[in-house]
Amino acid sequence: MQQQLLKLLPMLRRFAYSLTGSMADADDVVQITIEKILTKGMPADVELTKWAFKVCRHVWIDEYRARKVRQGAAENPELQEEPSVDDSVRLDQKKTLSQVNVAMQTLPDDQRSILALVAVQGFSYKEVSESLDIPLGTVMSRLSRARTSLLTMMKAQQGRLTA
Repeated sequence: MQQQLLKLLPMLRRFAYSLTGSMADADDVVQITIEKILTKGMPADVELTKWAFKVCRHVWIDEYRARKVRQGAAENPELQEEPSVDDSVRLDQKKTLSQVNVAMQTLPDDQRSILALVAVQGFSYKEVSESLDIPLGTVMSRLSRARTSLLTMMKAQQGRLTA
């Protein structure tokens, strides 16, 4: 199981980052997730990948609720690297990624987690449905709303940049 968990770490880390918006928080969520899986185990009839993502999502929900109570949901701004003057393509990519991250953070948690699993992790709708223990139709409708909202926000940001 430890070898399987090692293979899952990069995917879990990306998923946790998509939920938290912060690499430090994502690393904490992944660490707690792995700790829970190793100490508490998992049901015998469940695939490790699906179980790990489910545990990760629940760890984030617990952490988010605790943080909301303690800090009133105050977010700390992320430190960003200074862009290289010579690398305009890389700068454009970072700017776009930053805009997507900002837009993703405005989505409701249920939409953001589904969009991250489908778009970032490449899960099928059925896998997301099983991992999050929600109906397939709910996955499809939340994903549709998330994509529509994200597209609208990105167009609005582009409109502000060109105006």
